[in-house]
Amino acid sequence: MEINNDHRIEGDNITQMDCPKNKEKFAPGNMDTIVIHYTAGRSAESSANFLVSPVKASAHLVIGREGEIYQMVPFDTVSWHAGDSSYGNRKWLNKYSIGIELDNAGVLTKVGSEYQAWFGKKYQANEVVHAIHRNESSAKYWHTYTEQQIEKCRQVCDLLINKYKPKTILGHEEISPGRKQDPGPAFPLDKFRENLLSQNRSDEPDFIDKEGIVVTNLLNIRSDAGVSFKKVAIPLPRGTKVKVLEERNGWYKVETSIEGWVSKGLIDIS
Repeated sequence: MEINNDHRIEGDNITQMDCPKNKEKFAPGNMDTIVIHYTAGRSAESSANFLVSPVKASAHLVIGREGEIYQMVPFDTVSWHAGDSSYGNRKWLNKYSIGIELDNAGVLTKVGSEYQAWFGKKYQANEVVHAIHRNESSAKYWHTYTEQQIEKCRQVCDLLINKYKPKTILGHEEISPGRKQDPGPAFPLDKFRENLLSQNRSDEPDFIDKEGIVVTNLLNIRSDAGVSFKKVAIPLPRGTKVKVLEERNGWYKVETSIEGWVSKGLIDIS
């Protein structure tokens, strides 16, 4: 993937859409933040179609559960993803940030042995995590994110960091606490941004040969660094301890009972 001169992503499985309601350009130097959201919608396509419709909401991207991307707004243009928001000494973060929406149902309600979204769709237990939100005190059921989705989001954020130099990655829940819950505890936000924004990018990082812990519900372990490579074992459950052996292109080679590759954003290094 790459970002072209029109401030749009080019690559495989990317759909470009028009969103003529968004015309304001970022003021020079203003765009310094990426904000991560979930859609709470039925699908990536339906959410993207909603966001380009004549409603007072939009975003730069929607990333689907298979890693597909819908771009609605160019990266040099302000979108309406943040709403009533503040962080530090700034308010109304639309004019400072790129908004990335991840296709995810959000909070779920347990119905028998299944888990139901607000729009009626039901999910199985292996698609759900029971966790406490950073702004709350009791656990809820949350729709999980996919490995492909998190990895594509990492790749996009890496492109944005290299081209536009944003300094901060935030969740909507952090700029609108009490009003918004996304991306929620199913998304490994703290480790995700730490890995992307770390200043230590030397050839010999100090986390190699240290212990890490899986921070997602189920983590696929693959034969090489990428989602296209075959799975070599059953997924690693949340809390599994692994030894990190190597890092390449946003992936860790890890050792448990076997060796394999996992997306680095889903491992917490001790």
